[in-house]
Amino acid sequence: MSARSADSPRRFALDRLKTPIGIALLVTDVDGVLRALDWEDYEHRMRELLRLHYGAVDLRTQQAPAAMRTALSGYFDGDLVQLEAIAWRVAGTPFQRKVWTALAKIPAGATMSYGALAARLDMPKAVRAVGHANGSNPISVVLPCHRLIGADGSLVKYGGGLERKRWLLRHEGVEV
Repeated sequence: MSARSADSPRRFALDRLKTPIGIALLVTDVDGVLRALDWEDYEHRMRELLRLHYGAVDLRTQQAPAAMRTALSGYFDGDLVQLEAIAWRVAGTPFQRKVWTALAKIPAGATMSYGALAARLDMPKAVRAVGHANGSNPISVVLPCHRLIGADGSLVKYGGGLERKRWLLRHEGVEV
């Protein structure tokens, strides 16, 4: 039996990191693994996603591991492969986890349509489900939901706003 009862809140650490596109919120677990990354102006949505995935959550202000902060800062400074060094863990449904894991395999500087990702998952008719899972991604930037675009190459939906999506893609060398 777990030492934590089902009713006690899950404890996570919350840190804030200044980036060129706003203050990033970093949520880590007791092992220092990233559980959420969102933007300060979307903190309410991040907290709701955490609640949906983990139930009651207790966020305590605490600095994220130095290596994680360094990797994120490195990414924003132009060393795009730094994201690969960040350990992450997600909850969600098996389908959501499948989509989020696939997002992590889209390399910096590349984009993919929702339909192409659905096809890559051997579920070509699941385009809308892929879009919904992408929109529920709790770990922005590291699980690069910004790399998904419309079938016609247009920028569509990004939880952090289209201007951030445009900046992230340009930062990675994608002309949009």
